[in-house]
Amino acid sequence: MSTQYYVVYDGNCNLCVTLVQLLETLDQGKLFRYIPMQDSEKIQQWGITPQDCELGMILIDANTPEKRWQGSAAAEEIGRLLPLGSVFVDAYRALPGVKWVGDRVYEQIRDNRYTLFGKRTDTYKSVYCDEGSCKV
Repeated sequence: MSTQYYVVYDGNCNLCVTLVQLLETLDQGKLFRYIPMQDSEKIQQWGITPQDCELGMILIDANTPEKRWQGSAAAEEIGRLLPLGSVFVDAYRALPGVKWVGDRVYEQIRDNRYTLFGKRTDTYKSVYCDEGSCKV
């Protein structure tokens, strides 16, 4: 069985949910499982606090849970794991200054996501969630 990853995302953020839904369509549950950061019981099992979640989405390697990426690094790693994604991520990382700008843009979007994209009234729960989670 291939390595699987958990994507911890803001299930109340319209942009975050739209991106998770895009990943669901592209991946069909092959690589990724999705856990909303509002599932406090599940994220606590991984030692993740609500304060950790404020720093952006988190990608966790299911086989090695201590191996994780956060924020723009998580977005890059997700991109790299998708078919042909590594070509684009490697090019992005190689262009001088582009990664630095991308990191700053990610931070601005992260910190202003509700103002820019709105906040959902109900937490989005993926059909590709981990067994026993998604019960927010």
